[in-house]
Amino acid sequence: MLVHNFLEDSAGRFPGKTAVVAKGRRYSYGEIEGQSGRLALALRARGIGRGDRVAVLMDNSVECVISIFGILKADAVFLILSPSLKFAKLAYILNHCGAKALICDEEKAPRIRGLQRGVPGLDFLIAAGGAEIFAETVHPNSFSWEQAAAAGRGGGALRANSIDLDLASIIYTSGSTADPKGVMLTHRNMISAADSIIKYLENSPDDIVLNVLPLSFDYGLYQVLMCFRFGGTVVLEKSFTYPYEVMKLVEREKVTGFPGVPTMFAILLRMDLSRFRLESLRYITNTAAHLPVEHIARLRASFPGARIFSMYGLTECKRALYLPPEELDRKPGSVGRAIPNEEVWIVNAQGEKAGPGVVGELVVRGSNVMKGYWRDEAATDAALRPGKLPGEKVLYTGDLFRMDEEGFLYFVGRKDDQIKTRGERVSPKEVESVLYKMEGISEAAVVPVPDAILGNAIKAFVTVEKGSILNERAVILHCRRHLEDFAVPRCIEFRENLPKNPSGKIDRLLLKSADLRSEPAAAKGIGNENM
Repeated sequence: MLVHNFLEDSAGRFPGKTAVVAKGRRYSYGEIEGQSGRLALALRARGIGRGDRVAVLMDNSVECVISIFGILKADAVFLILSPSLKFAKLAYILNHCGAKALICDEEKAPRIRGLQRGVPGLDFLIAAGGAEIFAETVHPNSFSWEQAAAAGRGGGALRANSIDLDLASIIYTSGSTADPKGVMLTHRNMISAADSIIKYLENSPDDIVLNVLPLSFDYGLYQVLMCFRFGGTVVLEKSFTYPYEVMKLVEREKVTGFPGVPTMFAILLRMDLSRFRLESLRYITNTAAHLPVEHIARLRASFPGARIFSMYGLTECKRALYLPPEELDRKPGSVGRAIPNEEVWIVNAQGEKAGPGVVGELVVRGSNVMKGYWRDEAATDAALRPGKLPGEKVLYTGDLFRMDEEGFLYFVGRKDDQIKTRGERVSPKEVESVLYKMEGISEAAVVPVPDAILGNAIKAFVTVEKGSILNERAVILHCRRHLEDFAVPRCIEFRENLPKNPSGKIDRLLLKSADLRSEPAAAKGIGNENM
């Protein structure tokens, strides 16, 4: 089994069924199978072969989906790149992975001028839309989507050479604090992850999944892959910029599955959802960041017919943990146990397996664990270490968890996210959880800021619900009621919105670069308030 067999098998079973809804159009499995096959033949005709890397720079679109499967059918490796990438980082990634071709749309032309000079190893470019402007300003070997499709007609049958141990994709991490790392995923890795998630979500061909998450984000990418695996329908939206329109789409398309991230759910919880008929919604999933317990309760009230899946994962293994919805009342702060066909445990600072109540690093063992980081042996060796069996490697996630007596796991924070202040270590997630408990706060993020006395001070950024009259003093007093003194933020900054990265997560790097107000909260008597 290979990843592109997902499309081939579903096209064989349901050739006329709608596979993708995008920009108001419906595309059948048979159409996508035919177009991706022609693209594969066109890629091969231009020299793309087994193991070659082909990058895709597109917004969510049917062309992006066709590109994924066309690249795989050509025995090549696909990379979906965020359309918001700046030129320098785009060029770095293309050079780093040795991409031989790029597929993009005409809107990207102004942003990637001079790509041939910046990425000399790039052989050619395929543009969805007119190719003339690309040939003039981006790359002389530029072809239109239509030219590529024509080149693939009458090219004969495709013969697959890949096996499931071969690479299917390289997904580059955000690189917020260093150069991006390329996570290498084999066909086997991706099939294992998809099958496990489908199993616990109980997906069937009747499911219609709305995807507003970028396909460059593995959470968004897998919505397409999984739908094609079980023969469902994926409704593609470019973004969550217009939430009312998204809810209308849920209603109109009778969506059954809605994957999201905490920032999206925070927006939904500010809205009046009673105007929409959302009875079709069967499940909601959350990952990418911790979903506050208070938001889970409100989501359940807003979507009474939907099962809420709180989950945890990382690109290096796709998904690691999920909490069965029936456990939400008993374990509201947990992200659950290992997904099917996977094993997890916690190790302490000495590398020993830790028991209940001990905070330590999560370790993941399973066929969903990545092959390693592209051209980065040091990072690979740090993340993939010897496992229980001779020759095997397991993934050290870099994330801190604790486990309860029943084996349910609770996210504590990133090992490298800990804030050291007044000689103590503070988890941003712990502070953010307390902030979310305060009525009126809809989003919260905590970052360290330099402080001559404390080493680092804790600063919180918050957004508030419409009509809220919260002020800094009230928020800090709330924190003092629930946190140890050293963990209380010294400063609160109110924002209309918190910045997001392309995956929809709050961008803490941007927040860290924000200026700390010149007069800290403690100087005004707030931080030293006696309770």
